[in-house]
Amino acid sequence: MPAHSTASSPVDVTQRSSPWEVLLVFLRLGLTSFGGPIAHLGYFRTEFVERRRWMDDRSFSDLVGLCQFLPGPASSQVGLAVGMSRAGWAGAAAAWTGFTLPSAVALTLFAYGIARYGELANSGAVHGLKVAAVAIVAQAVWGMAKTLCPDRPRAALAILTALLTLALPSSIGQISAIVVSGLIGWRFLRLAHQAPSEHQEFGVSRTAGAIALSTFVLLLVGLPLAAQLTGSPLLRLFDGFYRSGALVFGGGHVVLPLLGSL
Repeated sequence: MPAHSTASSPVDVTQRSSPWEVLLVFLRLGLTSFGGPIAHLGYFRTEFVERRRWMDDRSFSDLVGLCQFLPGPASSQVGLAVGMSRAGWAGAAAAWTGFTLPSAVALTLFAYGIARYGELANSGAVHGLKVAAVAIVAQAVWGMAKTLCPDRPRAALAILTALLTLALPSSIGQISAIVVSGLIGWRFLRLAHQAPSEHQEFGVSRTAGAIALSTFVLLLVGLPLAAQLTGSPLLRLFDGFYRSGALVFGGGHVVLPLLGSL
């Protein structure tokens, strides 16, 4: 999974961090990053591009584009890739733990609280949090737009993609938007020449990649069959969540309709 660093950039792609440092950085982000996947990408850019200089803006944009292209939660994938780029497999595990664990604990506590005190779900405090989340997401989208859509052709392509995904709110619509956008960009977008770049190794061998891809396909095909043959409710639940993660593109927001069908 290569990323790039421009030759003129002051970022040192060979610099490494300890898994402990990665854990602490992502733990702070996990405790303070509100607003959902799009907002998370904005926080990541501020932290890793502007503040810590762990990667340059081009590398981050390439990484976000790759993770948006892949199925699954884009912000979590970006976090895993950043952690792996700094501290290998241990760094990826540290990034996932630090960023995901706080929200998992908070969600569990809120679930128990709402089950105990049902009126909390309709309280003014919860409504205020929803309103604040809208502003946070809008700010993150605006920040990313200035980097990814700096001119009219790319802004128009972004709007076209949004309209297509709204018109076809399904996995087919998302895949169609990716294919159409790629073809339009390939045929009609003429970007300025970029400086030579060097590859950044993430420590993932071809063998590890092949094993991961084979496991992905095996579970996608095998889990429905196993759930049907065994009739296990737990296996059916696992299969439903796995397919939701495997067939959704663009992040956590777009997975919600699929989860509603479980």
